[in-house]
Amino acid sequence: MKLNQLTKVALTAAALTLAFSAQAARDTIQVAGSSTVLPFSSIAAEEFGNNFAQFRTPVVGSGGSGGGLRQFCQGVGANTIDVANSSRPIRPNELANCHQNGVNQVIEVKIGYDGIVFASRIDAGDFHLKPEHVFLAQAAQVPQNGRMVANPYTRWNQIDSSLPNQEIILAIPGSNHGTREVYEENVILAGCNTFSEVQSMDRSERNNFCLAMRTDGRIIEIAGDYTETLARLQAQRDAIGVFGLSFYESNRDRIKVATVSGVVPTIDNIIAGTYPVSRPLFFYVKGEHIGVIPGLQEFAEFFVSEGNAGFGSPLEEAGLIPLADNERAEVVQTIRSRTALKAQ
Repeated sequence: MKLNQLTKVALTAAALTLAFSAQAARDTIQVAGSSTVLPFSSIAAEEFGNNFAQFRTPVVGSGGSGGGLRQFCQGVGANTIDVANSSRPIRPNELANCHQNGVNQVIEVKIGYDGIVFASRIDAGDFHLKPEHVFLAQAAQVPQNGRMVANPYTRWNQIDSSLPNQEIILAIPGSNHGTREVYEENVILAGCNTFSEVQSMDRSERNNFCLAMRTDGRIIEIAGDYTETLARLQAQRDAIGVFGLSFYESNRDRIKVATVSGVVPTIDNIIAGTYPVSRPLFFYVKGEHIGVIPGLQEFAEFFVSEGNAGFGSPLEEAGLIPLADNERAEVVQTIRSRTALKAQ
């Protein structure tokens, strides 16, 4: 980019910030994004309102990780959100979109960890899954005898005789969910890459093959939050859904989880690194709004504080796996110094 173009972008961003500061500031923090982070963010907002009487309780919405980041990156001003929740790191193209729209101070805050689980109704079969089982259930084509054929599997025990004789119906997160990316990376691609026929492909061909889904109605993409996935399980006894561990912990009376690669999804196993499908959780703060939207800095620090998000905290009770002390200290310092992400 030429110097005059860089100057123009900088002046435009400065003008936006000044205009925002000059207008009648909104007095309530606005948050949107990941359905996985939603319950943690809602609890943090309520606790913040109870502990900081000088500020209004933040308003928290959903919309998925991708949807929240799109809103966040629309620009600077009272008509844009202050915080985006996400169950995955912001992507380079999303960060570039933020910068293009004048959102240059994108502060990444890790809040803790969560696991992704496969759960079914209490009265359904017991599942002991491996990534290759899930890939074979979902794929448009599967390897058989050295060649690729249309997916012939309609019941789980056809994939592996150790699995229940139960119809394959798999409810997975829609592409707007951060959970979907982790699910594809840690389960579908991991399972697909165990087959020699796939290993011989080049990378782009391999990814396209592995992620191509059957279209016979057995794979159901859920655009809404986990309550919609739970409703699908309640309506269809054979359905298996993909959830965050925290949601399962809150609904143990209605659903049960599968093991993955022989490991039970528990907080201890995720902390130990033995459960294979886990991920960090984040929120992103718009630095340009700090000092303009009342309480934004204080809310960000409170959210990750030991009392709110540490061991024995309300967020741990809700299912969040807390940060280690050294990680928490680094995150708090990032907020206080307003350290923004740089373009890659």
